[in-house]
Amino acid sequence: MLAALLAAPPEAQTRYPPNSRYHGLAARSRALPDGRVVTHLVPRLLPDPAAMTLLAMHPVQPLDRCDKLAAAWFGDPLLGWRIADANTRGIPDELTQIPGRRLRIAISEGDGA
Repeated sequence: MLAALLAAPPEAQTRYPPNSRYHGLAARSRALPDGRVVTHLVPRLLPDPAAMTLLAMHPVQPLDRCDKLAAAWFGDPLLGWRIADANTRGIPDELTQIPGRRLRIAISEGDGA
């Protein structure tokens, strides 16, 4: 079923803002057997952290949060997902739960931090 969703042609470009992890993703629609039409985003492929440009290694402090780190490093608290991408975690809040953990602060090609 996932293969069918990925293979379907995109129907519309979404209008998420440039600081959203969903910016530029296409949307697809399909009809369900009961006649309802469901629209979904094309799955976002995560970048390879090894291919990202490393800006710094940040030791987590007790009050750190990814939104605060993103504001400090990228100038926008809504870019916390970039920190999750660089550390192979889907949930940014999990990254700052352990003080002392070293987080990669990095950007992908085209991010333009």
